[in-house]
Amino acid sequence: MSEKSSCACEHAPIDAANDKAAAPHNLAKNESTGGQDTQSLALKIQNMDCPTEEKLIRLSLKTVAGIAALDFDLLNRILTVHHTLSNTDIIFSKLKEIGMSALPLPATTTASATTQTQTPSVSRRQIITMSIAAVAAFSSEFLAWRGAANDSLPVIMTALIAVFAGGIPTLKKAWVALRHLSLNIYLLMATAVIGAVAIGQWPEAAVVIVLFGIAELIEAASLDRARNAIAGLMAHAPETANTLQTNGEWKDSPVNEITLDQMIRVRAGERIALDGIVASGHSSVDQAAITGESMPVEKRTGDQVYAGTLNQSGTLQLRVSSLQADTMLSRIARSVQQAQSQRAPTQSLVDQFAAYYTPVVFVVALLIAVLPPLLGTNSWHDSLYQALVLLVIACPCALVISTPVTVVCGLALAAKRGILIKGGLYLEQGKNLRLIALDKTGTLTEGKPSLTDVIALAHLSQAEILQIAASLEAGSQHPVAYAILSRHAESGENLMPVLHFSSITASGVNGEINGQRYSLGNLRMFESLNLTLAPEVKKILDENLAQLEQQNKTVLILADTRHVLALLAVADKLRVSSQTAVRELQTMGIDLVMLTGDNAQTAKAIAAQVGISEVRSQLLPEEKLLAITQFSDKQITGMVGDGVNDAPALARAHIGFAMGAAGSDTALETADVALMQDDLRKLPEFIRISKQTARVLWQNIGFAISVKILFFALTLTGHSSMWMAVFADTGTSLLVVLNGLRLLRYQVSSVSETSSS
Repeated sequence: MSEKSSCACEHAPIDAANDKAAAPHNLAKNESTGGQDTQSLALKIQNMDCPTEEKLIRLSLKTVAGIAALDFDLLNRILTVHHTLSNTDIIFSKLKEIGMSALPLPATTTASATTQTQTPSVSRRQIITMSIAAVAAFSSEFLAWRGAANDSLPVIMTALIAVFAGGIPTLKKAWVALRHLSLNIYLLMATAVIGAVAIGQWPEAAVVIVLFGIAELIEAASLDRARNAIAGLMAHAPETANTLQTNGEWKDSPVNEITLDQMIRVRAGERIALDGIVASGHSSVDQAAITGESMPVEKRTGDQVYAGTLNQSGTLQLRVSSLQADTMLSRIARSVQQAQSQRAPTQSLVDQFAAYYTPVVFVVALLIAVLPPLLGTNSWHDSLYQALVLLVIACPCALVISTPVTVVCGLALAAKRGILIKGGLYLEQGKNLRLIALDKTGTLTEGKPSLTDVIALAHLSQAEILQIAASLEAGSQHPVAYAILSRHAESGENLMPVLHFSSITASGVNGEINGQRYSLGNLRMFESLNLTLAPEVKKILDENLAQLEQQNKTVLILADTRHVLALLAVADKLRVSSQTAVRELQTMGIDLVMLTGDNAQTAKAIAAQVGISEVRSQLLPEEKLLAITQFSDKQITGMVGDGVNDAPALARAHIGFAMGAAGSDTALETADVALMQDDLRKLPEFIRISKQTARVLWQNIGFAISVKILFFALTLTGHSSMWMAVFADTGTSLLVVLNGLRLLRYQVSSVSETSSS
């Protein structure tokens, strides 16, 4: 059975190794836990950005009764505490004890505010202090190299300056870790430095602590780039908009003060500040920030526009449809932020490895420090030195940090391309897809069918047939209803009231008009009526049905309680991108299946046009769900639909994809991967991003482990030094971060897309 993240708010217990077992798509502020209301407190912690701090916070807050769960967003330095406390002062007190300064965030904090107010990790003061420490450390090393004794006053003084200028933060964190019995990087590094001083290696102690401090600063600055990649999603939205005042004048107003239905004006060359509906004007809008589309989209009266998109030509007047916190852009950024906190499978595996790796190496270091001298095979000095080098190697930082940075950059890259991935689980799983099931209407086709035929089979005129059909379909949300209602609107006739209306999923609609019961639906619904037809009527019905279905049209039958009244046929256009996308997916070795509720003739014709060989037609939603269940039990399966009618099947697949999610709130919430644009080529794009992310991920993991193994061997053979080990360890951390950041520059477009553009 397919296992996937729950959409409910599930939070990791306070002592859990993972911050979220299943990341929620939306985080509730009030929940019910064991009969008590659970409150959520969001805290900004500026010096929390790695798993080491996370572990310390968990250990510190573990003793507080009333805390139910903790959610960590390390990239944005946000801790969310789920609790039943009446007074939260103890949370701040506990955090202060471990050197964490927490700032509460308002419940109304938007994604924009979160991403755009990032404080740089490295201050000018830190750079100056570390520069002084570096000069002192290398002066101490230079003096020793020139012949001064390691315990001479000049060497010791310069080393002490280096340790106090560049090592105090590390030593403070080490003391906190020791008090909480947490074997982390700071405690390992402090032990190595103190041990070096104890055996008289003052210059090396100074160089080690300074190299570690410098690497921490460089690593923090590199992580800022990953944070900025997410912040860049919100940078497109302006903070002010030109609004219509009550006196008829236009005035620039802060976006957070603008209300729903207020009129705003956007001139050519300006970015749109809020989601809205075009009230007047005509222009082309660059929607790349939302959908990843390379070509501008024409916008006219009644069309939807989104915050962050660029108005390229004419002036538009918009009626605001979403406040700042609820714009599509804010929701995308918020969703990506939530996705960051969901651990990818590889990250969980790496974290489990690191949890065992450090204690094991620590024990090995202890044995190397003690056993050789006791056995008389090595001196105490040399054995202790080797043990101290191993302590530096015991730090798993490069390994632990390699995964989240890479995953975050993969999520950010996909979001910029109009592909919203709800977590690292789906980003990693994409490369393993072996079968993808596709809905027909709105996925392979445009989902905007037009009425092509109205065939009377009884006493009604075409106008009467159309009026009855449109009145029945007025209560339906199916694309076919849109086709019938659009044609009826051209007549100018009013719709008739419908009593006792009901909609039967995947079949049709029925209701009472002027005392007569009517049904409008597909062949399945018609057969359920059990009407007795004269042979000549049945012959005419069958001939017309066969003829229309051979033309790849979807046929609806209008009937009352005794007679077949008419046939209505609609046709939908194939998406331009469908054939290209299907060909690319098949080239990747992925099997494709069409699942549709439409008739077999039309389904097979559409499938043949795009190149899909396996078709399952006339399916009810539960039959689609059954098909996906059968597929998922055998192989990694994806399902592509509209996110509304296909919600059960999307939820059952390993990965559920929703097409055109920019226009559907439901699709954005229900899908695991939301394709913001109505372009099926985004599907192979997603798989390429998944594969490239996996390549970078394993490059980082392989490199980090290889360096550990190399220096482990060098240390045991006496060919490594402390400063070499710390340089290699912190250098590896920096390199895996930079390698992960390469994903942001990855050219993901397919050859076919490039050529078509």
